[in-house]
Amino acid sequence: MSRYRIVPERSWVEIHAQSSLHAIHVRTDGLEGDLDLEVLGGGQIDLTSKPRGQLSLRVERLSSGNPLEDRELRRRIDARRHPRIVGELTGLQETGTGDRYRVRGDVTFRGVTRTYEDEMSFATPDDRSIELEGEATFDIRDFGMDPPRILMLKVEPEVRVAAHVVAER
Repeated sequence: MSRYRIVPERSWVEIHAQSSLHAIHVRTDGLEGDLDLEVLGGGQIDLTSKPRGQLSLRVERLSSGNPLEDRELRRRIDARRHPRIVGELTGLQETGTGDRYRVRGDVTFRGVTRTYEDEMSFATPDDRSIELEGEATFDIRDFGMDPPRILMLKVEPEVRVAAHVVAER
């Protein structure tokens, strides 16, 4: 099994939320972590080797460009007590569709852990790196967080999160 280290400056997360006034868009790089997996010929992943992995993002990196919204977001997350959002890979299955895999994992946000499952694409641009890409929708109330309200601005509880992960051996 090979260990791949996530390259923070080439890996990013986008968060899309909707408010009563406008769309909220956050994009940041800085994902950290590693993946343990074996890549077979043709870029397929050896699922018999029990792939594992963990990634994390420092909450302080989340920025919408609006200081008032960002301050309220960090307050609601309680960023001092919960400085990181963490994802842990717990399962991987073939989907039968080329480079797509069904990914199962635990997401820890604000000290609350929930299990999610969705599809991601895996690519092997060369023999030393892998790229993963996918998106999922989360309801922040599942993590014990009430949607932010700032003056007349009300944020919807469902957010769409997209991730692009580049990792190197």
